[in-house]
Amino acid sequence: MPKTTHAGRVRPPTMADVAALAGVSPQTVSRVLRDHPNVSEVTRLQVENAVESTGYRRTGLARALVTGRSMTIGVLTHESDQYAASSIMLGIHRAARARGYFVSSAGTTSVSAAAIAGGIGRLRDQGVDALVIAVPIWDEPALAKAVHGIPTAVIDADTSAADVVVDLDQEAAGRLATQHLIDLGHETVWHIAGPANWKDASGRTQGWAAALAEAGKTAPPVLNGDWTPASGYQLGLVLGRVADATAVFVSSDEMAIGVIHALRELGRDVPGDISVVAMDDIPVAQYLSPPLTTVRQPFERMGELAVERVIAELDGEGDERRNAHIAPELIVRGSTAPPAR
Repeated sequence: MPKTTHAGRVRPPTMADVAALAGVSPQTVSRVLRDHPNVSEVTRLQVENAVESTGYRRTGLARALVTGRSMTIGVLTHESDQYAASSIMLGIHRAARARGYFVSSAGTTSVSAAAIAGGIGRLRDQGVDALVIAVPIWDEPALAKAVHGIPTAVIDADTSAADVVVDLDQEAAGRLATQHLIDLGHETVWHIAGPANWKDASGRTQGWAAALAEAGKTAPPVLNGDWTPASGYQLGLVLGRVADATAVFVSSDEMAIGVIHALRELGRDVPGDISVVAMDDIPVAQYLSPPLTTVRQPFERMGELAVERVIAELDGEGDERRNAHIAPELIVRGSTAPPAR
């Protein structure tokens, strides 16, 4: 029966209420709620029935006092309205919720060592149990110092400073996209890259350059965008005026949308005049006209894996297989074709 305060308000049931109804001590209730092995099956059932009858729910504070954990994962992200960031966060929230954890996030608009360390510091001040870092990492010593003593997973960053790395082989992705265009018979492949200070962008550029070099082809100058369709559009206006350009690897689907729009404004057909292959495979890619050939990057799954692996590390279950290196997959659609003769 609900308890009332002197003011007549109904108060939530407590662990003492559960203990009284089950005929055990509050310490025994605590052991049952922690899945402690030294509890008889009969006592466990009595407590579980009492929890259900009273409607008792452990608060985060009560859980923290019992387990020594806040049951919160701190997540540092790059502030963005792009699909990749939101999809990674969806995977993080889904995996955390499934394991009884909350998510506390901090954002940064800069990828400098100071900005990243500051974001990590804000999360650690909140008493999070572990960290997931979904921003580009360049300064390894600074990262190692910032995350010292707390289980940490990073997404899309090859670093030894974290306990867990979840990444896609970006250089292999660049090679895969570029080789597809080479195999179609294009004399060379232009490249519209992401920001030069992002590791995933530089990895794709390295893969593009390596594929051209191995095929004995000259690499055109790199054009750098900022991941947005607007930057893709501006660079597409540049590329579309290069008369002998027949193929381009664009470092993200969102930039590719802008590129295709610009090429059409200039009267260049895709793929009749210029083939376009991109990176990410966001949901809208298959519905563009023409449907976009792209290298798939499973953002949501990467967020899930980061949480799963860092909680395993937190629980002392991490091993040499804790890292997750994902192979890129080329999705061929209608935006690429052999060059017109």
